[in-house]
Amino acid sequence: MTITSLLLALQGAFNQGILWSVMALGVYITFRLLDIADLTVDGSFATGGAVCAVILVNGGNPIVAILAALLAGCVAGWVTGFLLTKCHIPAILAGILSQIGLYSINLRIMGKSNIPLLATKSLTDWATNLTITTTQASIIVGVVIVILVMIGLYWFFGTELGAAIRATGNNEQMVRAVGVNTDFTKIVGTTLSNGLVALSGGLVAQQQGFADVKMGIGSIVIGLASIVIGEVLFADKGNFFVHLLSIVVGSIIYRIVIAIVLQMGLSTDDLKLLTAIVVGIALAVPHFVNKRKQMALYKKLTSEVDKNA
Repeated sequence: MTITSLLLALQGAFNQGILWSVMALGVYITFRLLDIADLTVDGSFATGGAVCAVILVNGGNPIVAILAALLAGCVAGWVTGFLLTKCHIPAILAGILSQIGLYSINLRIMGKSNIPLLATKSLTDWATNLTITTTQASIIVGVVIVILVMIGLYWFFGTELGAAIRATGNNEQMVRAVGVNTDFTKIVGTTLSNGLVALSGGLVAQQQGFADVKMGIGSIVIGLASIVIGEVLFADKGNFFVHLLSIVVGSIIYRIVIAIVLQMGLSTDDLKLLTAIVVGIALAVPHFVNKRKQMALYKKLTSEVDKNA
């Protein structure tokens, strides 16, 4: 492993982390704000890539392609929300049903399992005559889109509807008691969530130069890893915008860790296992930290009682 190869790997990891962070932001809406385990993600991510790819191979504009991917993801999320609220199907099962259905729908959209995009337009075409690489151009595009998404989410969840969605995840019964339609807030949440996931799928498809029907497998785990890593590092510091930023940072760190481990010689066949280990550790750390704090507080209170006695 040379310094040059490591730097190139880290640059690529940063690029991947930025693009996948949009997906992690979408997962955050359902997993943290709505307190719903939505497994639609693995399907809607591929839907975004499929829609984007079909538009690009037919000569479409890259910006139009990712917006169409966003809308397609919103439709998928709406279906999950409908199954969850109107059909009263448990959240996990509703997500699984949507995910399974999207696999066939994605095949229908693409017409085949894989579409190459090397000869199509992309969001990095503007950098062709500049002295920067395609990866660097992709990083710039990704940073701009992530900033726009974060600003949009910060504004939206500061509105009355956004606050109602956040309150639904915190205490659904209380929200219903004050007259809020929680079915509507859940549908809006799942719709927005999967829209962002599909947007990320479209961006990743353009960056990697192809769209594959299986490109979304494991997306939900990657999203959870990004969320948990960010939360561990930031430890619930700051306002809602800082929470959003922590997810982006968590996504980048996750990709950097993967890149370093691969540079050290880990087989790509073990990536799923590594991801599971990282997520498991990230989920367990807050529990042990809180337990340690509680024990320290208990000992402090006990010592004070003994002194007073």
